[in-house]
Amino acid sequence: MAAIYQAVHRRASSLVCRLHSTYVRKMRYLNELKEDDSLCRQAQTSGSFYLFHNLSPFLQQVGKKYLVPQLSAAEMKRILEKFRETEQWIEKSVLIGCSDDCVPLFALDLGALEKPNLESELKGSFTDLRKALFVVDGKDSPLLASAQSLLRWHDSHQYCSKTGQPTQKNLAGSKRVCHASGITYYPQMSPVVITLVSDGSRCLLARQPSFPQGMYTALSGFCDVGENVEETVRREVAEEVGLEVESLWYSASQHWPFPSSCLMLACHALVGARQAEISMNTLELEEARWFGLEEIVEGLKREPRSSKQDDGSFLPWFPPKQAIAHQLIREWVKQQMS
Repeated sequence: MAAIYQAVHRRASSLVCRLHSTYVRKMRYLNELKEDDSLCRQAQTSGSFYLFHNLSPFLQQVGKKYLVPQLSAAEMKRILEKFRETEQWIEKSVLIGCSDDCVPLFALDLGALEKPNLESELKGSFTDLRKALFVVDGKDSPLLASAQSLLRWHDSHQYCSKTGQPTQKNLAGSKRVCHASGITYYPQMSPVVITLVSDGSRCLLARQPSFPQGMYTALSGFCDVGENVEETVRREVAEEVGLEVESLWYSASQHWPFPSSCLMLACHALVGARQAEISMNTLELEEARWFGLEEIVEGLKREPRSSKQDDGSFLPWFPPKQAIAHQLIREWVKQQMS
């Protein structure tokens, strides 16, 4: 009996801890806000707001740092009154998270208002997301990416694909409903594999014509319908550089909002050293080549921008640390040095 009592006590204690943990509390609160419009409307009166203008996030530069301001509900009310808009504008916002203290976080796009006047009033600027993600603090990047993806999804899913009738978002922005057909639409992400190929002593990096001069990164491609991650990695490597993967392993994942909402699945892949001759697909890539450890280490030291040499060529540089490709490259370096 004592053993049974102890087991039950341990399970009860574990449950209490989980129910009172910061993470569990946050996730359950967010779920309640997504399911209950009245509760979400109440949360909008006490939450914090990230602002966008036509999908560009609002930043403030302080010295050399770029900050992502969070406006209170009272500040949002003042701004809307200043521009002669009603408080109902706040209901256009989307829920993107909450703080450890369960303060709900929303994103609101003010694209219908005059951008110069807004920037002057707010003392900052609306910045292209590609630039913003690489200049703000690391903790803000995922929120901005998620917020823009959700705002874009609502902008492009205002009508039902079956009936053509308008859809209506719930207050949290976690779904849209066509009341004519009863269909509920949820935001979706497209799975993309990003793969760092190695032959054991070198790693393969490539560039597309649209890339900034000198930038190289890992291979990537969308998963086809019916494929698993392993099949996509093998197919993409074969298609893009004509190599056959012998083994592969998963590293990590990252939400990426370009060109739309994607889930980047990062992997390492090994090819045979004796069969490592690149046969590049010129329809997709401008260049693909092998890099040795020393060249990778030097490239990681460079700032993420083009650097032209005397002969007109550009020194190779790699995606910044906020990108999962950077993580893959650093993991490869660590493996080589171990």
